[in-house]
Amino acid sequence: QAQLVESGGGLVQPGGSLRLSCAASGSIFSIYAMGWYRQAPGKQRESVASLATVGITAYADSVKGRFTISRDNAKKTVYLQMNSLKPEDTAVYYCNAKYGGLSYWGQGTQVTVSS
Repeated sequence: QAQLVESGGGLVQPGGSLRLSCAASGSIFSIYAMGWYRQAPGKQRESVASLATVGITAYADSVKGRFTISRDNAKKTVYLQMNSLKPEDTAVYYCNAKYGGLSYWGQGTQVTVSS
């Protein structure tokens, strides 16, 4: 079983950057496919970025070229570097870990992009 804790959210101006972190504990981190999701008020949770165990990444069209997902297996941490942030990126961002038929979620971290 994996426990996930996100950090790094906050308030940033349009065009700014943030780096989200997701620290995992309780299991062998390297076996999990990791992902970041977000949920804006009144909207469904959506996938933002994913990173498979073999290093293959995928991004939502809305964040391609601006966001980068990465992982450090030694630190059991996955990151989401977010650049050129826009007001529409405002949401609660969640970390997700998948292995086999299991899926684990963090508690979420708020990202607000506003001037």
